[in-house]
Amino acid sequence: GGQPRNVQPFSDEDASIETMSHCSGFSDPASFTEDGPEVDEEATQEDLEYKLKGFIDLTLDKSAKTRQAALENLKSAFSSKILYEFIMERRMTLTDSIERCIKKGKSDEQCAAAGLACLLCVQMGSGIESEEIFKTLGPVLKKIVCDGTASIQARQACATCLGICCFIVTDDITELYSTMECLENIFTKAYQRDRDTNGVSSTHNTVLHVSALLAWALLLTICPMNEVKKKIEMHLHKLPSLLSCDDLNMRIAAGETLALLFELARETDADFFYEDMDLLTEKLRALATDGNKHRAKVDKRKQRSVFRDVLRAVEERDFPTEMVKFGPERMYIDCWVKKQTYETFKEILGSGMQYHLQSNDFLRNVFELGPPVMLDAATLKTMKISRFERHLYNSAAFKARTKARSKCRDKRADVGEFF
Repeated sequence: GGQPRNVQPFSDEDASIETMSHCSGFSDPASFTEDGPEVDEEATQEDLEYKLKGFIDLTLDKSAKTRQAALENLKSAFSSKILYEFIMERRMTLTDSIERCIKKGKSDEQCAAAGLACLLCVQMGSGIESEEIFKTLGPVLKKIVCDGTASIQARQACATCLGICCFIVTDDITELYSTMECLENIFTKAYQRDRDTNGVSSTHNTVLHVSALLAWALLLTICPMNEVKKKIEMHLHKLPSLLSCDDLNMRIAAGETLALLFELARETDADFFYEDMDLLTEKLRALATDGNKHRAKVDKRKQRSVFRDVLRAVEERDFPTEMVKFGPERMYIDCWVKKQTYETFKEILGSGMQYHLQSNDFLRNVFELGPPVMLDAATLKTMKISRFERHLYNSAAFKARTKARSKCRDKRADVGEFF
């Protein structure tokens, strides 16, 4: 390849819309500069689009580093802003660039291209344009996922991308089933792994199996009930074997998928009965109270937290409701289906998740949030806290916290008498 060009990254100023997770409304991010002069929003938008056009051109560069940098910058922009009209005019060019990078690029470039494909479909929503994108990219993604010679990281990224894009665009039920079968062919290999006395040992393919399992679980949430029943019968008695895997992420993915399957099974049949319930709850309880010294403390805390919730779902049919705040709105995650969907999109959108929940019609439709809430400039101004006020608040909180801790640490403090 040629010499890599000096690619100017998508800067914090360009991506300042990410601060919308702490604000509200849909003004241009430049309008959120605190205590500063007013900015020409139209000029800012033109400057942003000019940069993005340059990044799209650089996805065709001879240098792999330049192409990858351009893909990463486009990902940053797509995750932090709504660019529907800009993308609509260039969707075929973007699709061709992504296809070429996945087919001919190396591992890191393939991962970046797969991530951009996800964000492209999130931006376009579930219309006919996204269907055209998926018709082009779907076969390429499946080929990489099933290619044993491709890097594990690239296969993992393509498996995730395949699941998300199919979730967004597929109206064709046969395409949905075909995609799920492709993902099943990957993660079911974890069932067949030889066991030793310690259970199922992880391999370098485990990360791929985890991604394929989670993508498959996401697609299961949009399947017709008769297909859900078939999948539950096929996998519910096999998934518990993955709880013995020595890879934390696989144990968690298997546990959360089990909770999802039980929730869907009980929706389809109120009298649903699982034969090995005692054995399963015993396994889940052991993971929820795991105290093995050879495991890292962080891993143990994470595992115990997840499996307490999984155990409650399986044993008591209960789900601990979570609340997500974005701007003036609140969303309650009150079931495993919703949790699975939210966690998937949060993974690809990162810090832009709150902004997309506010303004992305597709995501608002998925989570049944209704049309976007439009706020005028006056309302936005009243909701903002100036930098000086925030500094005063933080200083006061810091002093109060220090004072409280000093009292506890002072050996001369009166601790009372004991009788």
